[in-house]
Order: sequence, then C-alpha cells, then structure tokens
Amino acid sequence: MNNILPSWREGGARRSIIHFVETAVRKESTGYIAPEERIAVFDNDGTLWSEQPFYVQGLFLFDRLKELLDQHLWWKETQPFKAAIEHDWKTLAGFGQKGLLDLVLATHVGMTSDEFTVIVTRWLEQARHPQNGVPYLELVYQPMIELLDYLRSNGFKTFIVSGGGIEFVRTFSQRIYGIPPEQVIGSSIVTKFEIRENKPVLIRQPTINFIDDGDGKPVGINQHIGHKPVMAFGNSDGDLAMFQWVAAGAGPSFIGLLHHTDGGREWAYDRDSPSGRLVAAIDEARKRCWTVVDMQRDWGRVFPHEPLVERFT
Repeated sequence: MNNILPSWREGGARRSIIHFVETAVRKESTGYIAPEERIAVFDNDGTLWSEQPFYVQGLFLFDRLKELLDQHLWWKETQPFKAAIEHDWKTLAGFGQKGLLDLVLATHVGMTSDEFTVIVTRWLEQARHPQNGVPYLELVYQPMIELLDYLRSNGFKTFIVSGGGIEFVRTFSQRIYGIPPEQVIGSSIVTKFEIRENKPVLIRQPTINFIDDGDGKPVGINQHIGHKPVMAFGNSDGDLAMFQWVAAGAGPSFIGLLHHTDGGREWAYDRDSPSGRLVAAIDEARKRCWTVVDMQRDWGRVFPHEPLVERFT
C-alpha cells in the first residue's frame, strides 16, 4: 500500500480515496461501480496545477496583450486592458467575469484553431512563472498526477472540467496529465468553418460560445460525457455545482476538495482570493462530510521537482 499515492501523507484524505477506489472495483462490495460508470472529473486551475497569482491562461492573455499592444495603443488607457497590462490583479478582479471575457475576445480570436494551438504551445515552452521563474508545465501537482494514474489503473476514465478555454487546455492535457484532448471539457468561443487559400479551416470568432464554470460545469459534463461521474475533484466555489450534481447520483460517489493551506511550498488562500475563491464549497464540504484535502497536512510534496517530506510537523 505504500506504493499507492506515494506523495500523499498517511491520513484521512488518502485513506478515503483508497477506500473508495478499492470498494469500487470489488464486485462483491456494496460500493461496487461497473467499469463503464467509473468516470472521474477534475477541475484544472488550482486542482491539477497552480493558479496563483492568477490563472495560467490569464497570464498567457496578459502576454498576448503586450504582444498585440502596438496595434491597439488605446489599451494602455482603457480598462480592463490597462489593469491587465500592468498586472494590477486587484483592479482587474473588480471587473469580474465580464472584464476577463473582454480580454479573451481581444486576444484569442481571428486565427485558426491550429494557429491558436501553435501560439499556446510556443508560449508554454518559453514563458516562466512571474514569481518563481519555472515553466508553467512544472507547476503541476505531483499528488494529483499520482491520483490520476491510480484511478486509471483501476479502470476509471479521467476528464478535465475547466473554466479555462477548452482549446487552451487541450494543448497540454495529454502531455502532463495523460488526459487526451477528447476528455477535456472547458469554456469555448464560437468557431466558423471557412476555406482559406483553398484549405478548410476553423476560425475563432469574437463571440463566447459556452462558459464552463459554476452552474455550467454540470451542463458541460452532461453535454460532453453523457454519464454522471462518480468522482469529482476541485478547489473553489466554481466547482460547487459540479460537486452537488455528482454527489446527487444514485450510487456511490466521492467528492474531493483541495484546500490551499501551504504558504511555504505553494500559496495559502481561500475566502478572499481573486483566483480560486473558496467560501460556499468548503462550508458545504464540511457539512456534508466530503473529503477536504489540506495541502500542507496531506501532501508530502507539492511539485514533482520537490523532495518528499513524509511527515507534517
């Protein structure tokens, strides 16, 4: 058993995960789950990789703003563009979802889907986190990578259900999570089929198609998967509707909430954070006895490059 989830410290969270999985695969158990029903869904930002000081796609967006600034000089004096260019997180957060969507539509459209994939891939290879200087793809959570592998080895099919852009996340989901593009659900913009230079392409339009966050997450899961999952993992109030819907299934289910409590190895935040705000979800998790994963207490390491610290003191 020590080789199961090796970066997870012994404790209630690890035990509850292992118990759920072992019960799910044992046919004689009352908690047995048929293989075709073993579907697990995971939020991405703040659940599978870091989301501070801002969502990774937001940081990509900010770099795109700078790249395109010469063509739109008025952005320097116009909100929310000004706040984004200056990395003024507090002001930017004040514009809410609408402000972020305005920035997305200004920077993510006008190219083909293939061209967008190339832009994102190149950025991920070159960009570095503004505070610790490491590539973003190294900010994945080692314990969650182990959990994904453990679930798949027991017949679970793993999906990402992200508020981030579906085409953004698909550029790296297979490489770092082992989750193929067709198992990514996310927010999307309208695309339009065109013939350009005698070649059929999909052009990204300046119109939002679907927001896969909050109440949209169960809708997106239903549209893309067609089965209600039996396991859901997230870290914020944006995941609460997904949690509630999965927990309301007729059979056994598992809800995991990652609580960011480690200001030394990562960040400590919840109720007052502009990214990954956590209020209602943690209150309901405690009331309904969902599994709350305390990052500082339950994880022996956070990132793959860190040494394992088996005990928390």
